[in-house]
Amino acid sequence: MQVKAVAKDTGISAQKLRLIANMVRGKKVEEALNILKFTPTPNAIAIAKVIKSAASNAENNYQLAPSDLRITRILVDKGPHLKRFRAKARGQAGPILKGSSHITVIVADQEG
Repeated sequence: MQVKAVAKDTGISAQKLRLIANMVRGKKVEEALNILKFTPTPNAIAIAKVIKSAASNAENNYQLAPSDLRITRILVDKGPHLKRFRAKARGQAGPILKGSSHITVIVADQEG
């Protein structure tokens, strides 16, 4: 059985999160959380939160054992941009696009 958890509008760009998501794709939940715990970037905390949420959803809603769960899919999609402007020379303005992203984690038990 597949169980999903989603985090929307994280304040981190999708490009930065995809690098971390690729490290844990296809791993067991316990192993993935251990990898993220020792990853030297604060962006790993956002992905770890969603993985914990998906594992918790599977355990509480569907009575699946957390030790049997594996990350089957992890998606990082682009979210809306915060658009800001910075003053430039001669009265011009330069755009600043602050990216956000949506993280989706799908976990499933071993036999599923």
